[in-house]
Amino acid sequence: MLTRTAPVFYGDLRSHDRVPIPFSTFIQICKQRLLEKSQGNVVSSELNSNRMTGPDLEKECLPFEDDPQKLYLAQVPILDVINEERAQLESLRKDIQTPAFLEKKKLASINLWMNSALSRSSTHYDPHHNVLCIVSGRKQVILWPPSATPSLYPMHIYGEASNHSSVSLEKPDYSLYPRAKYSKEFSQTVVLQAGDALFIPEGWFHQVDSDDLTIAVNFWWQSHMMSSMPDHMDSYYLRRILRRLMDREMNEVLRVPCSLAEMDETKSHEPDISNIKGMDQGVQCLSQAFGGEDLKEKELGEETFSHELELRSARALHGLITLVHDHVSVSDQIGVLQSSSTNGSADGEESMKFTSLNSLENDQVAITIWNLEPCILQKVLLTMANNFPRTLEALILHLLSPVGAEVLTRKFDQMDQQNTEEDQKRFYEVFYSSFDDQFAVMDAILNRKESFARQVFKSVLDKYVGVNLNGPNPGT
Repeated sequence: MLTRTAPVFYGDLRSHDRVPIPFSTFIQICKQRLLEKSQGNVVSSELNSNRMTGPDLEKECLPFEDDPQKLYLAQVPILDVINEERAQLESLRKDIQTPAFLEKKKLASINLWMNSALSRSSTHYDPHHNVLCIVSGRKQVILWPPSATPSLYPMHIYGEASNHSSVSLEKPDYSLYPRAKYSKEFSQTVVLQAGDALFIPEGWFHQVDSDDLTIAVNFWWQSHMMSSMPDHMDSYYLRRILRRLMDREMNEVLRVPCSLAEMDETKSHEPDISNIKGMDQGVQCLSQAFGGEDLKEKELGEETFSHELELRSARALHGLITLVHDHVSVSDQIGVLQSSSTNGSADGEESMKFTSLNSLENDQVAITIWNLEPCILQKVLLTMANNFPRTLEALILHLLSPVGAEVLTRKFDQMDQQNTEEDQKRFYEVFYSSFDDQFAVMDAILNRKESFARQVFKSVLDKYVGVNLNGPNPGT
């Protein structure tokens, strides 16, 4: 391997070349390096002269003649099961003793690694299990589990170096790769001396730093999972894995914006809701939502009583109504609502611009809904449906962002788990009947929920596959 970026060797094919060189020539270079080191000279003109006229030196070696440190004997096969012709150093096979625990494994290859000067390989993972054995010298290996992929920014999946990180090892650009600042938190560092061996599992990222004149042999074999997976199942598992990553990414986005302690502190500074204009009316509306019956005690904790539930529900009701009124002027609201009612669809232009398509922190509506217990949110929505239907319509059709739609539907699921089938049916009948076109409302909620999922999918592709569909900046 010949690179212009030595002592760092990047896996990207644009940054290095494979050059033919006799093994004896490389050995000669290593001997010269040892002699230079023993003499304490960084450069020896006499040795350079000898190097120029060495008997093993061929025309193919000229590109590195001025600086042999740019050469790295990397991944030269001693054994290659798939392509036997690639095993240029097969004659060394008799000198390699296979570790006992690998005797029953189906080896993919055995490779020789040898460097004449300090070198560093870029961060990458391999598609095989790996045992790295140090014959001579010293290597430092930094390891990352596959779950650390987002912080390492893998190169795009359709490229020649898709198993390598995009982050520069010399001068990482954190403005371009902001997640890389936290990569060290997920890493482990191992120092290997002569006689040591390290198991690197399939898919684990690793960066290897080698001392002067270090020799290593590694064994690759395919994992049982990959070798036993039928080809016709690839597309199925691909979709399952992407779905799992999306679900995990959604949960990351929908984290509660503050800790429980912070929430309690916030509540202690909340104003006396009895002094809020219209709050008494709001509490009365809650009773009306259930046909004039008194609110029954709903257990939220060991010491939560019905009157506390009423006040919390009234506070939430007042908060949501205030958000709608603050963001939609009366004149604009009337025009937009008439338009949506007439068209019977929420697919047209919306009156509100979403602050962020998939950010919970900047979406007050989504945060308000997310922080409400399902039973309280249910009472609030029923109150709005029975007493403030146009405000509810403005909230759902024009103020509910994609992340808000995801939050709302998750709350619906939580309600369904707590309610009987009869109560579920009753709630949805009251909720959707308050809209002029309930199918348009369903479409609006589901379309925005899918829009949120689409953004999450793009984020997953960026973090784990290295495909950025949003633009050139991976940190967006």
